[in-house]
Amino acid sequence: QVQLVESGGGLVQTGGSLRLSCAASGRSFSSYHMGWFRQAPGKERDFVASISNNGGTTYYVDSVKGRFTISRDNAKRTMYLQMNSLQPEDTAIYYCTALRGWPRTPLGSWGQGTQVTVSS
Repeated sequence: QVQLVESGGGLVQTGGSLRLSCAASGRSFSSYHMGWFRQAPGKERDFVASISNNGGTTYYVDSVKGRFTISRDNAKRTMYLQMNSLQPEDTAIYYCTALRGWPRTPLGSWGQGTQVTVSS
């Protein structure tokens, strides 16, 4: 059982950067693979990136490879998404979640997310 809160979103111009954070509660955080998803206006929620429970393995959707970096600090019970070279197509509400299956199957519990807006 993990409860998650996203933060760090905001407004940025094309080519800019943002770092999202996902703060977790519960002592079992380090047992879960984790992932980031996003939902753009008029679209369904899509997978973005995931990271294994110990941080040793990462996986990215093709559209963000080379631009985004997922990481985690189990001691702080926090996961991050460093987003560089942002494009308008990255505009979405970003959600973090624990995974029930590697690399992109979420447990199914979603919070409020954090809004990322990239202007041209």
